[in-house]
Amino acid sequence: MRKPAKRPRPSSRAAAPMALGVRHVFVRDLVLKCQIGVHAHERGGVQRVRVSVDLEVADDQPVEDDIRNVVSYEDIVTVVKRQITGDHINLVETLAERIAAALLKDRRVLKARVRVEKLDVFAEASGVGVEIVRARRAR
Repeated sequence: MRKPAKRPRPSSRAAAPMALGVRHVFVRDLVLKCQIGVHAHERGGVQRVRVSVDLEVADDQPVEDDIRNVVSYEDIVTVVKRQITGDHINLVETLAERIAAALLKDRRVLKARVRVEKLDVFAEASGVGVEIVRARRAR
């Protein structure tokens, strides 16, 4: 009878490779005031918009309980606020595109889903707007 071959034992010192995956980082229902709209009565004033963002982020590095190793929802809010302040914006589509483009500048962000809603347009609706999905271009 033959003895089974001995298998090498894995080293306890070797770290297991990190699985490549994604993490979703999101901000929901951020309500801010914005200069937005195409109609004459919308110019020169502000109106409420609700912004929701869901980012698909590369999850291929250890987090190590360190905020520098993650895309922070605090940073997402800062980016959104920066895009809303400033000059008048005509369309919610334009605002959504600007937010998505700014968030995709972070190389860890693979895909951005951005929803922008105007809240005070129709009394019968809680909001009207647009949702877009943009992905990082392959290089």
